[in-house]
Amino acid sequence: MIGGRILLATGVMLSLALGTVVATKAHAQSYPDKPIKMIVPFPPGGPIDTMARLTAQQMSASLGQQVIVENRPGAGSTIGYKAAAGADPDGYTLLFGSSGSLGVAPALYPSLDIDPLKHFTTVATTSLLPHVMVVGPDVPAKTVAEFVAYAKANPGKLNYGAGLGTPPHLLSTLFKTKAGLDVTYIPYKGSAPSVTDLIGGQTHFTIDGMLILIPQVKAGKLRALAVGRAERWPELPDVPTLVESGYPDFVIDAWTGVVAPKGTPPQIVARLNAVINDGLKTQEIKSALARFSALPKASSPQEFEVFLKSQLPIWASMVKLAGAKGE
Repeated sequence: MIGGRILLATGVMLSLALGTVVATKAHAQSYPDKPIKMIVPFPPGGPIDTMARLTAQQMSASLGQQVIVENRPGAGSTIGYKAAAGADPDGYTLLFGSSGSLGVAPALYPSLDIDPLKHFTTVATTSLLPHVMVVGPDVPAKTVAEFVAYAKANPGKLNYGAGLGTPPHLLSTLFKTKAGLDVTYIPYKGSAPSVTDLIGGQTHFTIDGMLILIPQVKAGKLRALAVGRAERWPELPDVPTLVESGYPDFVIDAWTGVVAPKGTPPQIVARLNAVINDGLKTQEIKSALARFSALPKASSPQEFEVFLKSQLPIWASMVKLAGAKGE
């Protein structure tokens, strides 16, 4: 009798497990059958939001279902992060992540349990966002070497502004440290006001994204000294790289990518990955990214996971160097 009960219980468990597998496969095969929400943990209008909307538009066309961008800004991207991490892992809630929300936030907010490798399944990288070092109109330097010499001749008199814990803050601080400069960091609420003050002469230099700085450089309001990449940027062919300028390991891009709540079925992850990667191959997306001074970056989910693992210590070390702490 006991043996019969055990066999019966085992049979029930196997049936339930098999039913779950069948249901999961059926769900994946019919996916998507309703709109998908893509959470962006930053306000509308910024570079990350722009990348997200471009990606969502392309995904909507390919999937036959609308991918709706939902901005959930606040607390250094952690509000949107938490909302996405806590969603059902069914493929209908995604997070448009970035070096800020997935790379910087874990180190900036150590008490908030921000661990992208624990909370998310990597889906696909989407873009690289290079940086450029610029100086304001009141700084006479035309090269990195001239700027370093000028800053050392005027210790404590120069400053740089950026949002706390943002890539411009961390990268500018990293350069300050590598060059051995006595310059002061001034916190801002974002790139837009900090760049306005840089143009106005209230601050003196920054390393920020090309999307926001290249228009100011082309307008003659700021002077580009170097590009933070291994090779020169096509829009600024006469501007050397920081590598050429004597900083061989200063090659750090910001980046974007899509992640899903941990536990999202692998068939759905593979479907999303294929759609995103196919979009990155189109001339339409390549041209759009070029207009935003960004580069397409395709990957498999596994490659994105490896990339993310490599990026976390890089950004964490810069947060520590800057002494940045989330408010």
